[in-house]
Amino acid sequence: MVKHIVFFKLEDNSKEHCEKVKERLLTMRENIKILKNIEVGINFAEEERAYDLALLTDFDSEENLTIYVKHPFHQDIITYMKSVAVSSKVVDYKY
Repeated sequence: MVKHIVFFKLEDNSKEHCEKVKERLLTMRENIKILKNIEVGINFAEEERAYDLALLTDFDSEENLTIYVKHPFHQDIITYMKSVAVSSKVVDYKY
């Protein structure tokens, strides 16, 4: 199994906007069948180094992660996230 984690720092990190972004990210559940699991968490820590959202996805293999990255629906999500996020960080690992 492969875990893909992305942290986002949003331009507007109000609770309402974070909820909107979370719901948008979760639409991948119904639209990208190769996803084994998807979870989106809204951060509550108020530290300077904290990011606003965490996206956690699971895949059967690195090959499936590569398919996900290129999936047209995911590409639309990337475009959207680039319009609302000021930065992001990623971690991919096998477990």
